[in-house]
Formats: sequence, structure tokens, C-alpha cells
Amino acid sequence: MDPEITREILRKVRHVEIRTRRLVTDALAGQYHSVFKGRGMNFEEVREYQPGDEVRSIDWNVTARTGRPFVKKFTEERELTILLLVDVSGSNDFGSTTQSKRELAAELGSVLAFSAIRNNDKVGVILFSDRIELYIPPRKGRSHVLRSIRDILFHEPAGRGTSIRAALDFAIRVMNRRAVMFLISDFQDEGYETLLRLAARRHDLIGVHVQDRREQALPALGLLTVEDPETGEQCLVETNHRDARLRFSELAEERLVALRHALRQAGVDSLELRTGESYIAPLIRFFRKRAQRR
Repeated sequence: MDPEITREILRKVRHVEIRTRRLVTDALAGQYHSVFKGRGMNFEEVREYQPGDEVRSIDWNVTARTGRPFVKKFTEERELTILLLVDVSGSNDFGSTTQSKRELAAELGSVLAFSAIRNNDKVGVILFSDRIELYIPPRKGRSHVLRSIRDILFHEPAGRGTSIRAALDFAIRVMNRRAVMFLISDFQDEGYETLLRLAARRHDLIGVHVQDRREQALPALGLLTVEDPETGEQCLVETNHRDARLRFSELAEERLVALRHALRQAGVDSLELRTGESYIAPLIRFFRKRAQRR
């Protein structure tokens, strides 16, 4: 690889790391830990009962032998596996601001990954288009996270389309134990609802919808050639016509409502983010909402 390109890749990865690690330390400290629970409880010891202890935790066998009440003490089995399923299809290269949807996905993935390793959890990554592009098995450590950020940003996909069904099917097959899965996509796909429900039953699945404002509303800029980045199909749109812009917005809203319904029906928590806008406040609100519900 050209040394100049290599330096640019390293510079961008480092930039993402600096931005997101500061966010993890300053804004999200404690939020992640309180939201995502471990796989269960491990027995630690038996100790003598103290006023205020839960009566249901009394160990009756030890109590009978000693003649004094003893309780069982448990600790949470904290270690989790976080799996990032990141859509790298052609449509995610789009961005009407200085940030593409794929760059937004990389920043969010970085925040989640650094939060995970800060809590001694493992992080894995699945990159997908209309096929599985890359699988990075769950591991710990800063170098592992930096490699994941690099691949999310710069992996060159073989496919241009989107298959959420393929991504979920692969994730279910490779993850034998329950994991926290973040499905990060613009969801420009259909026919994946059955796999969505199945994945949500087996794992803690969270849908992250990355969007761009120009996908919801067209500007009045006259005659535009609009191209589908996944199929290459082009069409001319007269954006000065109010009815054309209105119909475009209506179709976008219908798709958004349908997606929200599909996620809700599958029991999947969701988060909506937009390029060029801060994801910090929406992410904190999402964490707090989940923490309150738990």
C-alpha cells in the first residue's frame, strides 16, 4: 500500500480514537456498565446474616448446621461480548455533510468498543453488504479496537447491496453464547423480519438506524440526476416541483415508520442517528432509558 495512503488511514483512525475515548471517559462513564448486565450471578461465599440482608438469600443448610443465620453472597458475572454488525453497503458511503453514514457508524462503533474494553468486555465485528464482508472475532484490548475502527472505515466491500438477513443469520451461527449485538445500518433492505425476531430472542439486539437528512427531504435545486448507490440505477428528478419533493418526503417517512414498527414488533430497542449531528445526546438518552426500564 502507498505510504501516503497508510499515513492517512492511521491519521483518521487516531482521530476517531481521540474523539471517542474522550467521550467514553467524560460523558459515558458508568452509563454503559449500568445498562448492559452480565450473563448471570456467580456464587462467591457464605457469610453471617446482617440486618437488612434479603431473607431469600439465607442458606438454610448452613444455618441449620451452625444454629445462626447465614446468607449466600453472589457477584455478577460481568464479562460480556459486544458484537457490532456494521453495514458497509454502497448506500452508506453517502453523506450530504462532511460525514458519511459509514463514518458515523465507525465513530459510534468506536464509542461502544472503547466502553466495552473499559469494562473488560470483548468486542467483535461483522462487516456486511449483500454478503458477509469480514468477521473479526471478539477480543479485548486497544489494538483490537483500533483494528476494528480501521476496517469499518476503510474495508473495500466486494458487494454493493444490503442483506441484513445474511448478517443476522451469520451472527446467530457464530455466537453460541448470549451477546449484546448492535446492528448499525441505514436499513435499506427488506425481508429480514423473521431473522430479526430470532436474533432478538437469543441475544440483546439493538438496532441503530444511521440516516442523512437528504434521504428525508430534497432541496429545491432544479433538475437533479439521482443514483441508487447499491444498484447504479439513475433517474432525473425535478426538485423545483413542490409535489415531487413532497412525495419524496412522504415515501421516506413511510419507510421510517415501517422500520420503527418492524423493530418494535421484534422486541428490538432502537436508536436513530443522523450524519453531521452529534450522537452524544441521543446515545446518553438511549442508555438512560434502558437503565430506567431495567
